[in-house]
Amino acid sequence: MMALGRPPIESPEPVLKFAALRLLLTVAALVALVATGMPFHGHLTIVVAAGGLPWAIGNLLLAQRRPDLALSPVVAAGDLTLLAVAELVTPQTYGAVRFLALFFIAAHAQFQGQGRGTVIALAGAGTLVVIAALRSGTPVHDNTLAFYESIFVICALAGALTASNIRLAETTGRLRARQVSRRMIQTEAEIRRRVAESIHDGPVQELVSLDMILSAVATAAERGDTQAANSMLEEARSITERNIQALRDEIVDLGPSAFRELSFETAISDCVSVWQRRYGLDVTLELDPLSLAPEVSGPLFQIAQEAVTNAGRHAEAEHVTVSLSRANGEIRLRVVDDGKGFGDVWPLATDSAGHIGLSSMRERAEMIDGSLTIDSGGRGTVVTVRVPAGQNGS
Repeated sequence: MMALGRPPIESPEPVLKFAALRLLLTVAALVALVATGMPFHGHLTIVVAAGGLPWAIGNLLLAQRRPDLALSPVVAAGDLTLLAVAELVTPQTYGAVRFLALFFIAAHAQFQGQGRGTVIALAGAGTLVVIAALRSGTPVHDNTLAFYESIFVICALAGALTASNIRLAETTGRLRARQVSRRMIQTEAEIRRRVAESIHDGPVQELVSLDMILSAVATAAERGDTQAANSMLEEARSITERNIQALRDEIVDLGPSAFRELSFETAISDCVSVWQRRYGLDVTLELDPLSLAPEVSGPLFQIAQEAVTNAGRHAEAEHVTVSLSRANGEIRLRVVDDGKGFGDVWPLATDSAGHIGLSSMRERAEMIDGSLTIDSGGRGTVVTVRVPAGQNGS
């Protein structure tokens, strides 16, 4: 179904350039008419000078002051009306009018979008076809005219659809980029909040206790109470080891920050104990010793981490296999779990809050020119990422 709404305009610059081009075409036409002795008994010169020139100047001023109003469908109607008047006054301009009509239809479809662009193409082409059929003096007649007009209408519609579809793709791409940027900001804020809470509620509180214990150790040592000092030192050692492990877990959750020093295999291997302890997962690694560029290792690691986290946290899986291999000119990452899957819901069908992690996996795969597929059923889920082997930097 075609939407009738006009796509948003990011900048007024294209509107201004279109208005300036309209004025340039009008002035060029007027100069050409004067230079050729004002043919057609001067009728076309009057139309261009009295109608086209003021219209073009007015649209340029409007585009400078109110570019939103310069995008009104009324402007498109005005452009095509002037062409219709030119053909009514001088039927001999049939060919030139058709060329200009195709230009204006495609240009306005680019600004107005698919729905409005199609309406403009049908209305403009239809009006000119009726004029050519009813007005005498057209350079072509009968079957030749019917053939030319058929081609004209087809080209008008094709131009409008092509221009509007290009605009739709560009707009969709920009909106998606904004959504990705927004999710990245939200994700970063959430990570900052979670890390701050985790450090405050864990290591900070325990370090306060450690400071108190060490003060007590010093006091016990001054009193010569060796047994109490040793007991408190043992407790302090236990607190230290516990917080070292907690901070290491936080670092693993954030992902390795230096893939130039850490291989994908090392980074994933460091996570296994954390996944086993946190989710109770039996994790199997099947990793070929590949030399991957850091720009590829990072996204692949984050995708694998997200897939394993989903398996342990949401899918209630017991076993997960992470494999990395190279075959048929591509790098392939697979994360297979035996969890309950996604049921009847396609995991990449929505960007809702529950699927932000899955969307980020797809976006990370696209960042490295790869593709992501998720096959889910009652027997588990298979996450597969394929990246061109040329991306591995080797």
